[in-house]
Amino acid sequence: MTATLVLLPGLDGTGELFAPFTRALTGMRSQIIAYPPDRPMSYAEHEAHARAQLPRYDDFVLLGESFSGPVAISIAAAAPPGLKGLILCASFASNPLPVFGPLRRLIGALPALPIPAGLMSPWLFSGRATAELRRAHARTMTRVSAAVLQARVDAVLAVDCRAQLARVAVPMLYLRAQRDRLIPASAGRAILELRADVELCEFDAPHFLLQTEPVACAQAVRGFAERCLR
Repeated sequence: MTATLVLLPGLDGTGELFAPFTRALTGMRSQIIAYPPDRPMSYAEHEAHARAQLPRYDDFVLLGESFSGPVAISIAAAAPPGLKGLILCASFASNPLPVFGPLRRLIGALPALPIPAGLMSPWLFSGRATAELRRAHARTMTRVSAAVLQARVDAVLAVDCRAQLARVAVPMLYLRAQRDRLIPASAGRAILELRADVELCEFDAPHFLLQTEPVACAQAVRGFAERCLR
């Protein structure tokens, strides 16, 4: 018996940056759910968008990368048919940067300006980026409107789905990047403190964990999925 791995993307929302990881997922089906690149949405709207595209007849494991962690948690808490496991990758259940919470209104009032890919690189790659990965990231950032990115940042600063996390009944795995400069280690610890049953798998890697350690992550994900189906 096999399960489909359903992938929910990070802040860019395109899903294109999953390519190195999905290539390494030999022997496991995967489905990427991308978000609209030109329509600002709340977390609830992202959840509804993703929920409508879940497999209808197959067993599946849901993976939420970074921004999509709260989306994946909320979906899993509702126990959709076929869901066998939940994976959170370099993600969070509530605002991972609470120091910026009070600035949310200010950020929302600022003009929506494009975020230069080069400015984000040190936080995402920590010196591990290949030329191919840099080009792919720069390309995806040009495909998403500045207003959409601003809305997603605003959503992150307001999110709190710890109550939903407490209701998740399927096995869970947290993939942690030890060199993550974007999402602090406290975000992962908060999840593990709330749910001691969450399996932890750590990697010596930056925030772009699936992109810089695709083979090791694919191995961990396949093993977890197999355990979920026993």
